[in-house]
Amino acid sequence: MKEKVIVGMSGGVDSAVAAYLLKKQGYEVEGLFMRNWDSMLNNDTLGNPNLNNEICPQEMDYNDALKTCEILGIKLHRVDFVKEYWDNVFTYFLEELQKGRTPNPDLLCNKYIKFSAFKKETERLGAKYMATGHYARIENNQLLRAVDLNKDQTYFLAKLTKEQLQNVLFPIGDLTKQEVRKIAEEQGLNVARKKDSTGICFIGERNFQKFIENYLKPNPGDIIDVETKKVIGKHTGLMNYTIGQRKNIGISGYQERHYVCGKDVKKNLLYVAFGTNNEYLLSDSCILEQVNIINKPIPKHCTAKFRYRSKDVNVEVEQLENNELKVYYPDKASAVTPGQFCVFYQNDECLGSGIIKKVMKDDEELWYLK
Repeated sequence: MKEKVIVGMSGGVDSAVAAYLLKKQGYEVEGLFMRNWDSMLNNDTLGNPNLNNEICPQEMDYNDALKTCEILGIKLHRVDFVKEYWDNVFTYFLEELQKGRTPNPDLLCNKYIKFSAFKKETERLGAKYMATGHYARIENNQLLRAVDLNKDQTYFLAKLTKEQLQNVLFPIGDLTKQEVRKIAEEQGLNVARKKDSTGICFIGERNFQKFIENYLKPNPGDIIDVETKKVIGKHTGLMNYTIGQRKNIGISGYQERHYVCGKDVKKNLLYVAFGTNNEYLLSDSCILEQVNIINKPIPKHCTAKFRYRSKDVNVEVEQLENNELKVYYPDKASAVTPGQFCVFYQNDECLGSGIIKKVMKDDEELWYLK
């Protein structure tokens, strides 16, 4: 029998197969289900006012995790991190929205919940290792992309430290999603065909605008044509829009293709550009704050991703004061957005990250993104 490992069980297929593989490898395996959101809060924002007589999604996930552990013959613990999630993730999420930025709470959730509060709980339970169903790999203390590049989740792990990654196992990092589902089918796991979860980390799929209105008061304002500077409509609140958005912007009578290209928080203005040319989304440099380095300093030349699904771009990195970086990408990138994370790579190794503070072109901050 190998060392004891606690697996974060989400009620999904990835964590289920991770637990199965570890047990097969001879580890002493136990599961742990995290409750990070009070599911009784604002149930109406799920778009279904009649939830009182139905089981909430979080409890469904717990029941799925419990059934998986019964099939695997392992114990399942349950722990409450609602306060930690509120203090370290959700509060930040709201503050960023108020600043007109587009936050990514998943990276904060990994840093402060899964690889901090959760990891401490695994140590309390006497385990040497913790494991998750992330698509990622760790080799020689390096955080590496998963074999399945389409599912790779190192982007969401880029705010972790090397200490947080110690004694961490990613059992499915060498598998494709198709292989994971096949293993689940072969082992008769109850979640083999369960749909992958989406939405805000641990809060789930909700009507975003209605949900946020429970915490931030809507502040409608003018929508401005970025070229003519004329008012062309009314927005419902800057927090409801992100850079590059092309649908549900709220202007009518315009057949020409259009997209959100900027925000002015002080004046409460939303800027929209028209046409197929996306020049207002392009930039060639940005400044990062709150830079996190996993193992080694970010080299002058490497690649970076500005969003989870964006392609790697070649960048040149310049060190600034106050732990800030200036990142140059002469081939230009689209929809680089304040509040999002820039994640650095060198081949398959994830090097770290920073939060996008300013977006620039020709060394000038984009006036419609201030």
